[in-house]
Amino acid sequence: MWLKLPDLWIILLNALGIPIVHLAIAWLATALPGSFFYRKTSNHRFLKIEKSGWLYHRAFHIRKWKKYLPDAAPWFEGFSKANLKSTDLDYLKEFITETRRGEWSHWIQSLLIAVFILWTPMPGAWVIIIYSILANFPCILNLRYTRLRLLRVIAVDSNQ
Repeated sequence: MWLKLPDLWIILLNALGIPIVHLAIAWLATALPGSFFYRKTSNHRFLKIEKSGWLYHRAFHIRKWKKYLPDAAPWFEGFSKANLKSTDLDYLKEFITETRRGEWSHWIQSLLIAVFILWTPMPGAWVIIIYSILANFPCILNLRYTRLRLLRVIAVDSNQ
C-alpha cells in the first residue's frame, strides 16, 4: 500500500471504483471506432503454443467453460460475440475485429483494476490482483481462442 487512506475510503473506492472501471472501459471500447482495432496484415501475434490449439484445449479446457462468460458489448449496443450468426466473409472479419476490441477492453480493465492496490493494504491487495486476473483472463483467453478459430475459417475459405 503506497497511499494511506481511511478504511471507509478504501472500501468505497474499491466497492464502487472496480465496477465503474469494468463498465467505463467496456463502454469506451464499444464507443471506439472499429478501425482502432482492425488489422489489415496477416500478423496476428499468436504464440506458437496458441496456434496449435493445445493451450486452449488441453491446458485450459476452454470448451467446457467458455459458454458461461458474459458478453457486455450488447449492454452498450455493441457487437454480440455470443454466437456466430453468419459465415459471410465480411461478418467474420468484423467478428475478428470485435474479438480484438474485447481483448483490448479486458487488458485495460485488468491494468486499471491493478491500480487499486495503491491504497489497499495487504491481504486485500492480493484479493484485488487475483480478482483482476480471474475477472479478465478467462475472457482474454476466450477472445483469443475465438479469433484463432475464425482466422482458420477465413484461411480455409480464401484457399478455396
